[in-house]
Amino acid sequence: MSTKLLSLEFFPTFSNRDEFLQRITGDEAVWSRVVGQYVFLSLLTFVYGAVMGAYHGVLQAAAAGVKMVVLFTLIQVICFPAFFIIQYILGSRLKLAQMVSIILSGFVLTSAIMVSFTPIVVFFLLTGGNYYFLQFLHIAIVALSGIFGMKTIVDALQYSCEKKNIYPKMGVVVFRFWVVIMAFVGIQLAWNLRPFLGDRNQPFALFRDYEGNFYAALIYSANQLLDKGDTASPAGNTATPHQERYLDDRAVADSLRAFFENPDTKAGGGGD
Repeated sequence: MSTKLLSLEFFPTFSNRDEFLQRITGDEAVWSRVVGQYVFLSLLTFVYGAVMGAYHGVLQAAAAGVKMVVLFTLIQVICFPAFFIIQYILGSRLKLAQMVSIILSGFVLTSAIMVSFTPIVVFFLLTGGNYYFLQFLHIAIVALSGIFGMKTIVDALQYSCEKKNIYPKMGVVVFRFWVVIMAFVGIQLAWNLRPFLGDRNQPFALFRDYEGNFYAALIYSANQLLDKGDTASPAGNTATPHQERYLDDRAVADSLRAFFENPDTKAGGGGD
């Protein structure tokens, strides 16, 4: 019961790696440790989300902060049951609380690394970073942080397998597949909870309702990031930014549809 709610003991270091792994895989005061990890995770994800939403304004910052907490919580709630049952069938002797603590340790590290990047995010916010560039920056930060977080979980499972003999080797392999499933779940959830960053050309909205998917949006953002500087609006163009974005979306969709319907035909008029 000596576990503090907010403590640096949730973070691994190279100097005390085994001690850290022993701590998060141990069964002493597990639930109090889980509560502390979740409080820490919620605080860190809220901070990162708030910094992300600050691009648009105060309301977006508050909404994005809450949505990041919800996103990280739902990812675990949705994905954890299947993983726990499968590793239990494979012969794991890790208790439910121990497994929750191990998974949370990876998410806490992920969110902590994300927060460590906030000075860079703030720098680009203050120096006029492009909306589409910031989208890619946040995706890169989350992906990079997630790699370190998932590695921590793999290390903890291998430690339970090799040092404590309470976890099957096959379980570590299964976890790597589980990470892929979790990534897809996270992407889909994030897409449905958008916007996090918030386009300054649009009013504040808690949720966005136009269609598409994450991957199409990624292609669109890359296109905007590469071409925006060369596509000055013609004189007399009265389209609003939202209308311009809709027309651009339609143009990308039409080009992709034409390509897949007739791959031999070169798409578009050759401008892009």
